[in-house]
Amino acid sequence: MNRTDIEGFLLAEIQSILHSAKDQLPDFHEEQFLRAYEFAKNAHEGQFRKDGITPYIVHPVEAAKILSSFISDEETLIAALLHDVPEDTQTTLEEIEDMFGTPVAFLVDGITKLSKVHYQNNMEQRQVESLKKMLLHTARDPRVILIKLADRLHNMRTLEFVNKPEKRKRIARETLEIYVPMANLLGIQGIKSEMEDIC
Repeated sequence: MNRTDIEGFLLAEIQSILHSAKDQLPDFHEEQFLRAYEFAKNAHEGQFRKDGITPYIVHPVEAAKILSSFISDEETLIAALLHDVPEDTQTTLEEIEDMFGTPVAFLVDGITKLSKVHYQNNMEQRQVESLKKMLLHTARDPRVILIKLADRLHNMRTLEFVNKPEKRKRIARETLEIYVPMANLLGIQGIKSEMEDIC
């Protein structure tokens, strides 16, 4: 896709998210959501996905779209757009809080903290259970886990662009052992089934 195609794709995805959100939540603030999109897009400017072609902003937009199919909460959808900004750009959590409020910043911070909890290949079952508990404990607001599941599902959809087969295998095993059971626990069968199929 060239730049014009990507812009058209992103605008269509944003409109789809807005349509879903406004269907579920009549008081949804479209302007705030669009402001978050522009903010994230500018923060990630010049960054690309593993394929080297797709602008990075596609990933948070797709995570927000996954969430919009079953979540109407405005803060969650905005946090999904911003979830990689503090970790991957020069933008700080304080700037996000100033622009979008404390609840959104709290969710984004929760995702950043979750990304520091590491899985290792071939962990024993008790270690896996311990890691699951740590993830759930770290996510003091369950919406953090929902955003993480949407983030993981979109990353799984693009797993073929991870070059090393052993890394793809580790990510798939981690997904099966950690994220699939979490999706099942939360009753999100669509995410659970798709992640299982990709793994």
